[in-house]
Amino acid sequence: MESFEAAVVGMGALGSAAAYHLARKGARVVAFEQFELGHVRGASHDTSRIVRTSYGAPQYVRLAQSAYQDWADLERESGERLMSITGGVIFFPADGPYSASDFTAALEECGAPHEMLTPAEVHKRWPQFRIPENVEIVYTADSGIVHAARTVATLQMRARAHGADIRDRTPVQRLTPGGSGVVLHTANGDIRADRVILAADAWTNTLLEPLGAAIPLDVMQEQVTYFRPDDPDDFGRERFPVWIWEDEQCFYGFPTYGEPTIKAARDVSGNRMMPDERSFVPSAELTEQLSSFVHGLIPASGPDLRTVTCQYALTPDRRFVISPLRQHPDIIVALAAGHGFKFTPAIGRILAELAVDGRTSDDISAFVAPTPVPAG
Repeated sequence: MESFEAAVVGMGALGSAAAYHLARKGARVVAFEQFELGHVRGASHDTSRIVRTSYGAPQYVRLAQSAYQDWADLERESGERLMSITGGVIFFPADGPYSASDFTAALEECGAPHEMLTPAEVHKRWPQFRIPENVEIVYTADSGIVHAARTVATLQMRARAHGADIRDRTPVQRLTPGGSGVVLHTANGDIRADRVILAADAWTNTLLEPLGAAIPLDVMQEQVTYFRPDDPDDFGRERFPVWIWEDEQCFYGFPTYGEPTIKAARDVSGNRMMPDERSFVPSAELTEQLSSFVHGLIPASGPDLRTVTCQYALTPDRRFVISPLRQHPDIIVALAAGHGFKFTPAIGRILAELAVDGRTSDDISAFVAPTPVPAG
C-alpha cells in the first residue's frame, strides 16, 4: 500500500491550498479530486471573488488580515498577480437585521482601517449608486477581487512544482481511521496517510457519516448574474468598488473584471438541493429578483447577459470548520460555509500546519468541528 504523510480529499480552493502548503513544507502529500481539475460542480470556479477584512466578528477580521499576507506570499512565490484592490462598501439599511456598529467594532478591535460614509458621500465618490437615506455604509479601502479559477489552478501547479502527487478523477469512497493514520479507499486502490485533510465541501458527509462524525450542512444551488452596462468604463476597477447589501436578503457585486460586464448575486438563496440532484439550471425567479434589486441600486447596470450557478454547503451559523475531528483527530476538516474564498491561502496554510506540526500560529478556536449529527 502506498503511504504518505498527508492526503487531501477535494481539490477546490481549500484543498488545493492545503496541498500547496503541505508540499511547500516538504511533506509527502497526495491529493484526490473525484472530478476533473477545474470542474464546475462545486464553489471554486468562474472568475471574481471578493476579498475584504470587513466582517462583523473579530475572529474573521483577524483571519482575513492573515489571508492578505498569504495572498501576497502566494503572488510572490508563484509570479502570478491574483488580487486587485478596488475598495469596498457594505450597506446596512437602518431597519435591517445587521448592524454597521458590529462591523466597525470588530475592525477597530483588530486595527483594520475603515470609514463610515453617508449616502451622499457614497454618491459623490461613486455616482453609479442610488442609495436611500436610511442606510449606514462602511468603507474599507483594502477590499478587492481575486480570480477564483486562476487561483485554484495556480495553487495546483505550485503544489505539483513542490512535489505534490495530484490525482484527479479519483473518488475517495471511504476513510478508515486506525492507530497509525488513515486508510483512504479510492476508486483506484487504497492509500495510507498519517493525516487526512477533508476539503470536500457538499460531499463531506459522504465520508463522515460512516464514521459517526457527520457535520450539519445546508446545501443549495446559488447563482450569479452578469450585467452589461451601456458604458462599462464607468464600472472599471478604478472607478467602482465591490459592494455588499446586508439585509434580510443579502446581495453583493463587482466592478468590471476581464470583460465589459458587472457581476452581482444574492447570497444564500435557499434553493436547496444535494449534489447528485443539482440541475445547473438557473432559477428564473431568483434572476428576476436579483435584476430588480440591481437595477434599483445601480440604475445604469444594464440588462443581464448570463447567469452561472455554483454550490453552497452551509454550516450552522455559517461558521467555518477548520479543525481535526474530536473522535478521529487524524482527519482534519475544512468547511468555509460559502464565504471562504477570500481566506483560501491562509486556510490552506493552517491546514498544513495542523497536519504536519499539530498546531497553528493562527487563532482558530472559534472554528472547531461541531458535535456530530446523531445517526438517524
